[in-house]
Amino acid sequence: MLTKQFILKKIGQVILHVAFWCGVLLFYTYFFGVDSSDFSYVLSFSLFLMPITVATTYVFIYKIIPEYLVTKRYALFGLYSLYALIISTYLILLSVFYGLVYLSNFKYANMAPISKSLLLVAIAVYLVVVIVSAFKLLKLNLKHTEDTKILETKILETQLKLKEQELNYLKMQIHPHFLFNTLNTMYGFALKKADETPEMILKLSNLLDYLLYQVDKPFVSLNDEIHHINDYIELEKMRFNNTLHIDFKTENILTETNIAPMLLLPFVENSFKHGSLKNGILTVNINLYCENKSLFFTIENTSNANTASENGIGLDNIKKRLDLLYKNQYTLNINNENGLFKVHLKLNMVN
Repeated sequence: MLTKQFILKKIGQVILHVAFWCGVLLFYTYFFGVDSSDFSYVLSFSLFLMPITVATTYVFIYKIIPEYLVTKRYALFGLYSLYALIISTYLILLSVFYGLVYLSNFKYANMAPISKSLLLVAIAVYLVVVIVSAFKLLKLNLKHTEDTKILETKILETQLKLKEQELNYLKMQIHPHFLFNTLNTMYGFALKKADETPEMILKLSNLLDYLLYQVDKPFVSLNDEIHHINDYIELEKMRFNNTLHIDFKTENILTETNIAPMLLLPFVENSFKHGSLKNGILTVNINLYCENKSLFFTIENTSNANTASENGIGLDNIKKRLDLLYKNQYTLNINNENGLFKVHLKLNMVN
């Protein structure tokens, strides 16, 4: 069923077309009336040309241009344009004879001066056809550009949604992985009824708050990430007791510096999970500083040569998150040699 809006749109288009062709008729009467005082002749001649002009124009703008020129079928466009020109030229020739035979009673001198010339009559007709066709091409081009922009916008929106879903999926993997390691540590302390258990629960509650409520934000303060890294380190210190030597240094940390949440913590977690004791000690060294609008993060821990820490879930996820959030804005180097597992991360333009 046709909607009221659609009907009104069609009526508006009809009115616009009628007004345009009335304007063309006025142009014809003015053009062919030059040096002629016979208004009746000029009007009749112009009215005879109108169906030829309308038909030729509509054939071009509704058939030949959309179906052959726009679709780049140039051979057919040229062929059908030639057909249209031949037929319209024949009809224009008839209009000249109409003016001579019916309007002037075979008296060449009684014809309006411009209507005597087949060339000038054809120019008048094809001028209208060319102008309308050019307007149609411009309209089609604008519509194509608009459709292209809409399509590009939809593609970008789809890509963004896919990236958001992938990021959420990666975060979902990090959450249980991190929680499993921490709760496993706490379980051991609870079995031993250690005095440090309440403090561990407090540290874990802070981490859970960060994990559950802050991690969904696009960015968090770098100071928040550092604070929760310290909480995690304190938890690990309780677990390792005297078998851990850790050094965490931070320098030139600006308050306005923001990063993606849980970006650095998985590196720290990985160093504890896959690190190996050497001479009864697990050594972890962490350095974090900002310089020239870049963040530098290095972490190294003692490990065995065959330790597969670079294949852990945490590191694998963090690499994917870096590609999604900091594409072409970071460098990450990971190596495991000479008994040390090292990570070097640089983030550009973190402020």
